[in-house]
Amino acid sequence: MEINLNEFKALKVSFKDKICRIQFNRPESKNTIDSQTVIELTKILNYCEDKMNIVVLEGNDEVFCFGADFKQESSSDSKKREPGVLYDLWKKLACGSFVSIAYVKGRANAGGMGFVAASDIVIAGENAMFSLSELLFGLYPAMVMPFLIRKIGFQKAKYMALTTKPVNVQTAFEWGIVDAFGPKSDMILGQHLARLTKIPKSAVVAYKNYINKLDLSIENLESVAVSENLKMFSDKENMERISQFTNTGQIL
Repeated sequence: MEINLNEFKALKVSFKDKICRIQFNRPESKNTIDSQTVIELTKILNYCEDKMNIVVLEGNDEVFCFGADFKQESSSDSKKREPGVLYDLWKKLACGSFVSIAYVKGRANAGGMGFVAASDIVIAGENAMFSLSELLFGLYPAMVMPFLIRKIGFQKAKYMALTTKPVNVQTAFEWGIVDAFGPKSDMILGQHLARLTKIPKSAVVAYKNYINKLDLSIENLESVAVSENLKMFSDKENMERISQFTNTGQIL
């Protein structure tokens, strides 16, 4: 399969030395996740399975990814929603045959936390913030939680969801959301890439296959997570809150 980089609109994609860098490219929408983003991510991650050793997922200085595109959610037919496709993307980051790195310099919120929690390594800038805002809208992070619980444990994941309070990078590091951070985050990322590129593809594949056999939670919880997501976005009151927010910026 060949990739034409010009076909990507919701993402910016580049390749160098078996490293694929994928940047969310919807700054006008806070890099929220719309259907086009999911389609493009699916295509590029499928390509990376065979071709790349490392995948770096990043946003911009202000926002990594702010979660679902509520404008699209409020205008779409809930019966046509396929949240399982997004869950599969996160599984690909967690279980795919490459090292996945989330490079976070700004806000990672809601579904954006799914990309963070699913990644093998998380590197952050000193202004990075992490949050789960779903409960403010009558929702809950059903699909994020299996990945986040696996990363930081049940209680801290539950606390983030219940409080909806943003977590700064120092706390995120202490909790295990972030693996390395600092003011010179580009240099920290570069140091990690220099070391990771020394690992042969075969070793990455074997290790990822093994490590994911030690914890089958994200596989076992997929059906319940996806069904809960569908139920939430089929609820009339929830959709009214989302519509109110997209129209006025206020939460009911």
